[in-house]
Amino acid sequence: MSFSYFIADLHLSAEREDISQCLFQFLQHDALQADALYVLGDLFEVWIGDDNQTPFNQAIAREFKRVADSGVKIYFIHGNRDFLIRQRFATQAGFSLLPEQVVVDLYGIPTLITHGDELCTRDVAYQKFRRKARGWWWPRLVLCLPLSTRQKIADNGRATSKENQKQLSTEIMDVTQQEVEDTMQRFDVQRLIHGHTHRPAIHNFNVNGLPAKRIVLGDWYDQGSILKVTQDKIELTAHPFFKRRKAENQA
Repeated sequence: MSFSYFIADLHLSAEREDISQCLFQFLQHDALQADALYVLGDLFEVWIGDDNQTPFNQAIAREFKRVADSGVKIYFIHGNRDFLIRQRFATQAGFSLLPEQVVVDLYGIPTLITHGDELCTRDVAYQKFRRKARGWWWPRLVLCLPLSTRQKIADNGRATSKENQKQLSTEIMDVTQQEVEDTMQRFDVQRLIHGHTHRPAIHNFNVNGLPAKRIVLGDWYDQGSILKVTQDKIELTAHPFFKRRKAENQA
């Protein structure tokens, strides 16, 4: 049976070995059976440049490349944590880089895929930063700085972001429904898949008077969210690793 996988918001870091080990299990077993694997952003907790060739980053790239070399197509869309990923790392990992918003044909159904942060329009301060960070000049300027300086900028940015999130309501940090519908109308689709909000769910509503669907991927902090799409079915589940860990913590 033909199917594709979607994952997002893994937030990989050397400090969270449990998440990377879960990813390795997924890549070494589940992913090898798929037609394609779509990574919808925030693969890493932070990415300061393709020249940051740490053993951890190289190990992640090797595991993805093995899947790609087996014949599985791997597609990557930038998130708000890893928008500095460039072609060097993409080649190492066997990724095909996609635009921030793109329509793909999923077994006969045109489907818009994106990371999803651009849909959270109520967070005005973040959207202002996003426009700068995704522009042409700011990333080029940052990538000219020494790695140590980039790391400090990233650390300061994360600290500021965490403090800001404490003051924002959950409504502000979620997508704006009108923006979702406007975007789907603009791309002429009835199905949207995204991540970013860490709120895994399948939402049903109407766009242009027709049934529409928005599928939200969860994070891998404690959800292990995986979406499996076939011609006839959509399955949004958690990786067994995370299910076992939750069961052990509750025991």
